[in-house]
Amino acid sequence: MATEANILDEAAAPRTEAATARCVIVLDETLPPGLAANAAAVLAVTLGARVPGVLGSDFEDADGGRHPGLVDRGLPILKAPAGDLAGLRARALAAEIIVIGFPRFGQATTDYEAFRERVSQTPAAELAYLGLLLSGPKKTVDKLTGSLPLLR
Repeated sequence: MATEANILDEAAAPRTEAATARCVIVLDETLPPGLAANAAAVLAVTLGARVPGVLGSDFEDADGGRHPGLVDRGLPILKAPAGDLAGLRARALAAEIIVIGFPRFGQATTDYEAFRERVSQTPAAELAYLGLLLSGPKKTVDKLTGSLPLLR
Protein backbone atom coordinates (compact mmCIF):
# COMPACT_ATOMS: atom_id res chain seq x y z
CA MET A 1 0.00 0.00 0.00
CA ALA A 2 1.21 3.49 -0.80
CA THR A 3 2.11 5.78 2.05
CA GLU A 4 1.81 9.53 2.16
CA ALA A 5 5.60 9.87 2.41
CA ASN A 6 6.21 7.63 -0.61
CA ILE A 7 3.69 9.48 -2.72
CA LEU A 8 5.19 12.84 -1.74
CA ASP A 9 8.72 11.56 -2.43
CA GLU A 10 7.59 10.51 -5.89
CA ALA A 11 5.97 13.91 -6.37
CA ALA A 12 9.24 15.69 -5.57
CA ALA A 13 10.75 14.42 -8.84
CA PRO A 14 9.67 16.30 -11.96
CA ARG A 15 6.79 14.40 -13.57
CA THR A 16 4.53 15.66 -16.27
CA GLU A 17 1.52 13.93 -14.73
CA ALA A 18 2.10 15.63 -11.35
CA ALA A 19 2.49 18.99 -13.05
CA THR A 20 -0.80 18.57 -14.94
CA ALA A 21 -2.83 16.85 -12.24
CA ARG A 22 -6.13 18.00 -10.79
CA CYS A 23 -5.68 19.49 -7.33
CA VAL A 24 -8.39 19.85 -4.70
CA ILE A 25 -8.31 21.04 -1.10
CA VAL A 26 -10.86 19.57 1.31
CA LEU A 27 -11.31 21.30 4.66
CA ASP A 28 -13.16 20.54 7.88
CA GLU A 29 -16.51 22.24 7.28
CA THR A 30 -16.63 23.61 10.85
CA LEU A 31 -13.43 25.66 10.62
CA PRO A 32 -13.98 29.39 11.11
CA PRO A 33 -12.98 31.48 8.08
CA GLY A 34 -9.54 32.53 9.37
CA LEU A 35 -8.53 29.00 10.33
CA ALA A 36 -9.90 27.63 7.05
CA ALA A 37 -7.85 30.20 5.10
CA ASN A 38 -4.76 29.26 7.11
CA ALA A 39 -5.25 25.54 6.50
CA ALA A 40 -5.79 26.06 2.77
CA ALA A 41 -2.69 28.26 2.56
CA VAL A 42 -0.52 25.71 4.39
CA LEU A 43 -1.67 22.93 2.07
CA ALA A 44 -1.20 25.01 -1.10
CA VAL A 45 2.28 26.20 -0.09
CA THR A 46 3.27 22.61 0.62
CA LEU A 47 2.04 21.51 -2.81
CA GLY A 48 3.97 24.31 -4.52
CA ALA A 49 7.14 23.38 -2.67
CA ARG A 50 6.85 19.63 -3.23
CA VAL A 51 5.51 19.29 -6.77
CA PRO A 52 7.49 20.99 -9.55
CA GLY A 53 5.53 22.49 -12.38
CA VAL A 54 2.35 23.59 -10.60
CA LEU A 55 3.24 27.25 -10.86
CA GLY A 56 2.71 29.12 -14.07
CA SER A 57 5.30 31.39 -15.63
CA ASP A 58 5.95 34.84 -14.24
CA PHE A 59 3.93 37.51 -16.04
CA GLU A 60 3.89 41.24 -16.67
CA ASP A 61 1.16 43.83 -16.47
CA ALA A 62 0.57 46.44 -19.20
CA ASP A 63 3.02 48.82 -17.51
CA GLY A 64 5.83 46.24 -17.54
CA GLY A 65 5.54 45.41 -13.85
CA ARG A 66 6.60 41.83 -13.11
CA HIS A 67 4.49 39.40 -11.13
CA PRO A 68 5.47 35.95 -9.81
CA GLY A 69 3.78 32.99 -11.46
CA LEU A 70 0.66 31.66 -9.77
CA VAL A 71 -0.81 28.18 -9.57
CA ASP A 72 -1.70 27.46 -13.19
CA ARG A 73 -4.90 25.50 -12.58
CA GLY A 74 -8.08 25.78 -10.56
CA LEU A 75 -7.67 24.81 -6.93
CA PRO A 76 -11.19 24.33 -5.58
CA ILE A 77 -11.62 24.35 -1.83
CA LEU A 78 -14.27 21.90 -0.76
CA LYS A 79 -15.71 21.07 2.64
CA ALA A 80 -16.46 17.85 4.46
CA PRO A 81 -17.30 16.75 7.98
CA ALA A 82 -14.12 16.57 10.08
CA GLY A 83 -14.80 12.90 10.82
CA ASP A 84 -14.73 12.06 7.11
CA LEU A 85 -11.24 13.44 6.39
CA ALA A 86 -9.21 10.49 7.72
CA GLY A 87 -11.25 8.06 5.60
CA LEU A 88 -10.87 10.28 2.54
CA ARG A 89 -7.12 10.39 3.16
CA ALA A 90 -6.98 6.60 3.36
CA ARG A 91 -8.95 6.20 0.11
CA ALA A 92 -6.73 8.75 -1.65
CA LEU A 93 -3.56 6.99 -0.48
CA ALA A 94 -4.99 3.67 -1.71
CA ALA A 95 -5.63 5.34 -5.08
CA GLU A 96 -1.92 6.28 -5.12
CA ILE A 97 -2.42 9.98 -5.71
CA ILE A 98 -0.58 12.80 -3.96
CA VAL A 99 -2.00 13.40 -0.49
CA ILE A 100 -0.97 16.23 1.79
CA GLY A 101 -2.63 16.13 5.19
CA PHE A 102 -2.79 18.94 7.73
CA PRO A 103 -3.26 17.34 11.16
CA ARG A 104 -5.32 19.28 13.70
CA PHE A 105 -2.21 19.75 15.87
CA GLY A 106 -0.95 22.16 13.19
CA GLN A 107 -3.10 24.98 14.52
CA ALA A 108 -2.51 24.15 18.19
CA THR A 109 1.00 25.62 18.31
CA THR A 110 3.33 27.91 16.40
CA ASP A 111 6.29 25.69 17.31
CA TYR A 112 6.88 23.30 14.40
CA GLU A 113 8.99 20.92 16.48
CA ALA A 114 6.22 20.73 19.11
CA PHE A 115 3.77 19.96 16.30
CA ARG A 116 6.02 17.20 14.96
CA GLU A 117 6.40 15.76 18.45
CA ARG A 118 2.62 15.63 18.99
CA VAL A 119 2.09 13.91 15.64
CA SER A 120 4.89 11.43 16.35
CA GLN A 121 3.16 10.43 19.58
CA THR A 122 -0.24 9.92 17.95
CA PRO A 123 -1.14 6.65 16.23
CA ALA A 124 -2.13 7.21 12.58
CA ALA A 125 -5.66 5.93 13.26
CA GLU A 126 -6.11 8.66 15.88
CA LEU A 127 -4.90 11.63 13.82
CA ALA A 128 -7.61 14.18 13.11
CA TYR A 129 -7.22 16.45 10.10
CA LEU A 130 -8.11 20.08 9.46
CA GLY A 131 -7.71 19.54 5.74
CA LEU A 132 -6.28 17.53 2.89
CA LEU A 133 -4.89 18.38 -0.50
CA LEU A 134 -5.40 15.71 -3.14
CA SER A 135 -3.64 15.81 -6.49
CA GLY A 136 -3.72 13.29 -9.28
CA PRO A 137 -5.54 12.26 -12.43
CA LYS A 138 -8.79 14.20 -12.82
CA LYS A 139 -10.92 11.07 -12.92
CA THR A 140 -9.44 9.72 -9.68
CA VAL A 141 -9.63 13.00 -7.78
CA ASP A 142 -13.18 13.65 -8.99
CA LYS A 143 -14.25 10.16 -7.93
CA LEU A 144 -12.95 10.83 -4.42
CA THR A 145 -14.28 14.39 -4.06
CA GLY A 146 -17.03 14.84 -6.65
CA SER A 147 -19.87 14.78 -4.12
CA LEU A 148 -18.31 17.35 -1.78
CA PRO A 149 -19.64 20.92 -1.83
CA LEU A 150 -17.54 24.05 -2.25
CA LEU A 151 -16.49 25.83 0.91
CA ARG A 152 -18.44 29.10 1.05
